[in-house]
Amino acid sequence: MPSTGEPNRKWQYSARFIDGHAPLWERSKHCGDPGRLDDSDHLRVPVSTTPTCIITGASSGVGLYGAAALAKRGWHVVMACRDLPKATAAADALGIAPERRSILHIDLGSQASIRAFVDAFRALGRPLDALVCNAAVYLPRLTEPARSPEGYEISVATNHFGHFLLANLLLRDLEQSTHPSRRLIILGTVTANYEEFGGKIPIPAPADIGNLEGLEAGFTAPIAMINGKEFKPGKAYKDSKLCNMITGRELHRRYHEQTGIVFNTLYPGCVADTPLFRHTPRAFQVIFPWFQKNITKGYVTQELAGDRLAQVVADAKFGERSGVHWSWGNRQKEGREAFAQQLTAKAQSQVLGERLWALTEKCVGL
Repeated sequence: MPSTGEPNRKWQYSARFIDGHAPLWERSKHCGDPGRLDDSDHLRVPVSTTPTCIITGASSGVGLYGAAALAKRGWHVVMACRDLPKATAAADALGIAPERRSILHIDLGSQASIRAFVDAFRALGRPLDALVCNAAVYLPRLTEPARSPEGYEISVATNHFGHFLLANLLLRDLEQSTHPSRRLIILGTVTANYEEFGGKIPIPAPADIGNLEGLEAGFTAPIAMINGKEFKPGKAYKDSKLCNMITGRELHRRYHEQTGIVFNTLYPGCVADTPLFRHTPRAFQVIFPWFQKNITKGYVTQELAGDRLAQVVADAKFGERSGVHWSWGNRQKEGREAFAQQLTAKAQSQVLGERLWALTEKCVGL
């Protein structure tokens, strides 16, 4: 892959210790990470006046429209996708200019693919000013668990493990950015937040990760649920998204004060016709958008959701607070401003957050 960076440029690095531990990127031996750094270590610092944001799952839905909205704001967007021809066609269709985008392969269900993506991104020679963890798989019709190459249930492997690994491998890149407001944003969902009505709907079951019994037991076959109980594919998705929101809070607690990076999650509204639902029954794909538009009034277009994502990434007011779950509410109202939505008690539990972090570290090899 051609590099647009300057391979021999050094960057300034001062080792930081958070909660008595060196940051994960100092300890990792993967993706070219040098382990614990000392004065002899040299890393590239790309220089660019154009801010750069990585968005996972940017070939469709909220990720695609968020990429387009950021490009219009003058950002360079790295579209991290599984299907590169699809991503290219989608970017062209929305008018994302080639000079405003880079399209790189990633399969968040494969830890090897994530590590390869990090290498490929660094080879671009660009800074990293924002990271958006958006991609997700939702496979509610499975009758038995699908597995990642590492043997983990695929919804959790992709939505939670994949983004956890990616975020930790790229933390040092975010920290070295000179952008005045570096941000790491994770997409959450109302259906994983028990504080909201959508999180209490028992179809197939509310999000419930228990005491992480499934992770504690290694999370390989026959285990397929974080709480170690019976496999329910729709619930596996909800559980993974609850883990996303817990991870956002834990990133804030561990790293915000020391690094200045803003760590937030958001729910942009119910994008009921997004390709996320492509594996649901056809009747659901027709009824669900109608229901959200006419009954719950929670529906938002992919374009509006993408613009809201871009706001949380780029607008100054969203950089003033870290550790926040941004929402525009369940019922959409004209002119409503975003607000900090309270999260379920489990998402706010430091004890649970620390255990989830430690067990996830083991699962992703950090």
